[in-house]
Amino acid sequence: MRKAIIVHASEAETLRQELLESAMLDLDRKIRTSTIDGQLFLEIPVTSGYKELRTVEQENPEYYRKTKTLKDRLRDLIPETDLELAPSGWQILGDIIVVNIDARIEDHKSLIAEKLLDMYPSCRTVVRDLGIEGQLRRPRRELIAGSFTETIHKENKCLFKLDVTKVMFSKGNLYEKKLMSSVGSDETIVDMFAGIGYFSIPIAVHACPLKIISIELNPESFAYLRENVSLNKVDNIIEPLDGDCAELTPQGIADRVIMGYVGTTHHYLQYGIRAIKKKGGMLHYHETTPESLVFDRPVSRIKEAALREGRRVEIRDCRRVKKYSPGVWHVVVDVWVN
Repeated sequence: MRKAIIVHASEAETLRQELLESAMLDLDRKIRTSTIDGQLFLEIPVTSGYKELRTVEQENPEYYRKTKTLKDRLRDLIPETDLELAPSGWQILGDIIVVNIDARIEDHKSLIAEKLLDMYPSCRTVVRDLGIEGQLRRPRRELIAGSFTETIHKENKCLFKLDVTKVMFSKGNLYEKKLMSSVGSDETIVDMFAGIGYFSIPIAVHACPLKIISIELNPESFAYLRENVSLNKVDNIIEPLDGDCAELTPQGIADRVIMGYVGTTHHYLQYGIRAIKKKGGMLHYHETTPESLVFDRPVSRIKEAALREGRRVEIRDCRRVKKYSPGVWHVVVDVWVN
């Protein structure tokens, strides 16, 4: 099956970049143009379903000459058994490549980095992803090639400055971030666990809210949050607060609350609910949930927390964001709090 997304020409380049960086752009097929009702559209081939936009079956696809993959470039340079373990995907953040390299082929990491830089001439650094640690979710990363780990990453017409060895940036949440950027017009929003502005910045740039209060505990993430607020020229909308959500989340002022952290988010549900105005508002609650409990556990936790706070809730939507680990899903529940 050869899937493609049909998108207006004005939005095509942004989408193409997002698909490329998410390893969802089919590089074997050509992008084609068509005119619909006098408007120019592009048909962008994808490797899998892109849930944000409807995919169509592509008829008579046109193919490029096959480009060399990383494994093609490594062939004859490392043993065949090691070649099977070579990475098949990676993230590009700004001009930095973040790649997971199997410990069994660690001896080849410098060669892998060299070939990745050959594939992406605009990139200057390769870092190895070794996971995350601690409540502040600091990344464990090793510099393999290059000397710079700070970059500016562009996504959804927003700029995010970060050091990839100090703070996390998940591109797997692209759909959720773009969804959030379409809500909040004329609203007061509280973004708990704001990070470097993953949700706050797109909402401020695209949705025209009245005010966003963005709370972040990690001092390194908070420093980048402040920089990104200025970088995107949304100082008049976003108020960054440095500290613990349990202490800084305001009460009774929010039309919308975002709880975008996963791990121990349920411990903060009472603060998120208290932030909602008495007349009601929307809560976006994130959680990592075992497959067997999707979506029962997060919904149950929300209802129990609301009951303790004397509030009523109405579940509006439940979504799977991505696979967090084997048998565990990152999910989101949208709930109206009265």
